[in-house]
Amino acid sequence: MDSAPLPRFEYPHTVVSEDIDELGHAGNYHYIKWMQRAAIAHSTANGWSPEDYRRLGAGWVVRSHHITYLKPAFEGDEVVLRTWVANLKPATSMRKYEILNHRGELLARAETDWAFINYERQRAVRIPAEVAERFIVIADAATEEKP
Repeated sequence: MDSAPLPRFEYPHTVVSEDIDELGHAGNYHYIKWMQRAAIAHSTANGWSPEDYRRLGAGWVVRSHHITYLKPAFEGDEVVLRTWVANLKPATSMRKYEILNHRGELLARAETDWAFINYERQRAVRIPAEVAERFIVIADAATEEKP
């Protein structure tokens, strides 16, 4: 890989009608979909696309999500998901997220606990060095803005 890994990544998303729930704002489960897309885009930007993981025969699966919702997002809103890797352990990783609206207001904070598994055996395996070296850990990262 010629380029240096990106420690933080920003993933833009426009809230569309399919994201809206019966309360008129983005449904909570859509945030998880956006987070997954941001994580994949960050990994791809750092040289590990879904196809690369398929070739390796191993990749990431979610163990858990935690989300704190602070403000709603509405149809047409331009949001940005900021994401970074908060830790890398031998077979797991914690990824954190901040979801902001176009005014820079924090809509949600979240984290996902990922496990690295062998696809065939469906068992956790050690994260290969060639994968781990493409992610820079930012421990306890947060924006300057607090809600």
